[in-house]
Amino acid sequence: MHTAPIVAAMRKYSADAVMPFHTPGHKQGRGAHKLLRELLTAEGLRQEVSLMEELDDLHEPHACIMEAQNLAARLWHADDCLFMVNGTTSAVQAMIFGTVQAGDSIMIPRNAHRSVIAGLILSGASPIFLPVEFDAELCLPLNVTIATIERAIKKFPQAKAVLLVSPNYYGVAADLPKIAELVHAAGMMLLVDEAHGAHLPFSDELPPSAMDAGADLAAQSTHKILGSLTQTSMLMIRRGLVDVERVRRAASLLQTTSPNQLLLASLDIARLQMETDGRRRIQAAVDLSKNLRGLIKKIHGLKTFDAVKNFALDATKVTVKVTGLGLTGQKAEEILRRDLKVQCELSDAANLLFLITYADTAETTAALVDALNRLPHRPPIPCPLSLVPCPLSTAELSPRETFYAPVEVVGLREAVGRICAEEITFYPPGIPLIMPGEKISAQTVDLIRQATGRVIGANDPTLATVKVIRQENRPRDRNYRR
Repeated sequence: MHTAPIVAAMRKYSADAVMPFHTPGHKQGRGAHKLLRELLTAEGLRQEVSLMEELDDLHEPHACIMEAQNLAARLWHADDCLFMVNGTTSAVQAMIFGTVQAGDSIMIPRNAHRSVIAGLILSGASPIFLPVEFDAELCLPLNVTIATIERAIKKFPQAKAVLLVSPNYYGVAADLPKIAELVHAAGMMLLVDEAHGAHLPFSDELPPSAMDAGADLAAQSTHKILGSLTQTSMLMIRRGLVDVERVRRAASLLQTTSPNQLLLASLDIARLQMETDGRRRIQAAVDLSKNLRGLIKKIHGLKTFDAVKNFALDATKVTVKVTGLGLTGQKAEEILRRDLKVQCELSDAANLLFLITYADTAETTAALVDALNRLPHRPPIPCPLSLVPCPLSTAELSPRETFYAPVEVVGLREAVGRICAEEITFYPPGIPLIMPGEKISAQTVDLIRQATGRVIGANDPTLATVKVIRQENRPRDRNYRR
């Protein structure tokens, strides 16, 4: 029999008609403002309680939360699962904080999410930056290749782990099964930021999930593609190379001690929905996406793709290149939202990204096609691409050292030979040209002066000046070993 243990426990507590002299202050809705009652409903407020014995403890689960997590682990083919209510940001940080420490090295893609850098600051570990492939025709970043992983393992055999983002925002997935073999053969752990891949196990036409591919840890944003509430995620664990208890402690340190029970219940319900009807629903989304691509390809000036050389693709992420209409992605997004009442997930200099989920129908995708047909036509424009070399490299200082170091601002020319204290990224391609802790070379300065596109991360968007580490009294983590 299919159950939702957390939901059942909440309903039971609410039905007991207990007189509450505990948090939250609205006392099961008794004192809630009308607007809050309208927002959450009376029943939702009655069940918005936590920390009662019957409702279990997220930090020491032993009852309904433990049962719900075990059910999720089984469904996603993991050995253990941790529910996360501080977003996938905390799940990614827990993966890193729970596996590496000061003096360790970990391989990460150069365009990893900021949560990865935060995890490195917390752990004290040092990154080895992996180059990310970029497709000039599609005008978007792809992923990390098998060849890059092989080269990195050979050059940095001391690394403790490899962290990849797969699939990435655009649905481009690395060859995780092969990479897992390479990483494990080298005695390293494979950690996967799978924020955009919680739905992968439910269709044979999608790339394999991180757990199915052999990853040791995978952070999933259950809310992004599936049916839980925003801010909820799951951290999947494979036993063996990972110290499970250390990962649990790391996750506990990074999560609130007052988790919202409605958020936990939504994870429980999302799992139940996938368990009972997931394969049908996700396959329907895949089929809708295929049909949508075919219709978009018939629209003059628009381009989309359904395959990427050397990589797998999540079909439910539909990227549409709009430069053939004479529009940037940002301008097209503005027109769609303002005039046509359609909102995309993301826009960049050349593309729009649309997410097709289990909630979509033939009617919603038809409305999208109609809106795309109504975009204005202008003379085509080129992709405003700034391709810069991104070698396999390490930083001079770890993210933790850089975070605590005193900084100063100098002119760009005077920055040669100094250690950068900020990220400098041109968008596109959205791959950082230099990261905090890296030494600024004369070649890097020349590339900065030649590059075009929107600057992200820098304190001075004109890049006339940059933030660097002060040269005197450079701090060192006493546990740090070079």
